[in-house]
Amino acid sequence: MTRLSRSADLTFAKYQALGNDYIVVTPDMGELTHAQITALCHRHYGIGSDGILFGPETSECCDFKLRIFNPDGSEAEKSGNGLRIFARYLWDQKLVGGSSFSIETKGGRVEAKVHDSGQVVTVDMGQVRFTHGTDHNRPLTEETIVAGDKSFVGYRASVGNPHFVIPVTHAHPDLALTYGPLIEKHSVFSQGTNVQFVQPIDKNKISIQIWERGAGYTLASGSSSSAAAGVAHQLGWCEPKLQVLMPGGTIDIQIDPNRQIKMTGGVGFIGQGVFAEEAINHYISCG
Repeated sequence: MTRLSRSADLTFAKYQALGNDYIVVTPDMGELTHAQITALCHRHYGIGSDGILFGPETSECCDFKLRIFNPDGSEAEKSGNGLRIFARYLWDQKLVGGSSFSIETKGGRVEAKVHDSGQVVTVDMGQVRFTHGTDHNRPLTEETIVAGDKSFVGYRASVGNPHFVIPVTHAHPDLALTYGPLIEKHSVFSQGTNVQFVQPIDKNKISIQIWERGAGYTLASGSSSSAAAGVAHQLGWCEPKLQVLMPGGTIDIQIDPNRQIKMTGGVGFIGQGVFAEEAINHYISCG
């Protein structure tokens, strides 16, 4: 096994948004390898997180550019909680003020605004679309898939990344844990999908359980909240201003007549430090 040089030590900052935790690594550390990403995210061999936020990078179209990596090393198009965390990081580093600023992601341009000294962030997630493809005018369409021993009726949605939203009478964690991984990699989803089991509460609330593509069971997700809220509103379950309840907490969603979604939620700073090359090498040797 080839050992990494001492320069492979990685400085990091860690944040959480409603229990959805991410590690921020800046590009001046160099490009991250697959092993570094998976080691950092590992709950036993590494720091532990639901993903890596790699930035800020220089953008030609926005104020900042962000790349998002899942714990399995794959790159995600967008993450609502990740974006809120990244906005808080930019605030903490004194790179932004309270006014809106833009972030380029693989899933499109995002506008963000920091409130309450960074502890609350609003993100414009863009338009919710009812497709995983390029037909942005596709109407909400019911779809039945079989996963394991059950059939599920759900709806495709996208806010720059793919989602499959499944209405249920009771959103229980076992649904996401048991069927989420099967649906994520179902053959009908060519790029995989995030999965939400959605329970309507009243005209202003829905509850969801989440299985995240490339990350697994997740306490909270901003893009999942946005997709689920968009589908629930289109089905007539709820008003355009609503709350999405998740095991990690609540996100506020507002949907305009063009299905543009604004999401607001809290962000907390956990800590910062150095991830030693010894830990990365040990993970590689054990992997």
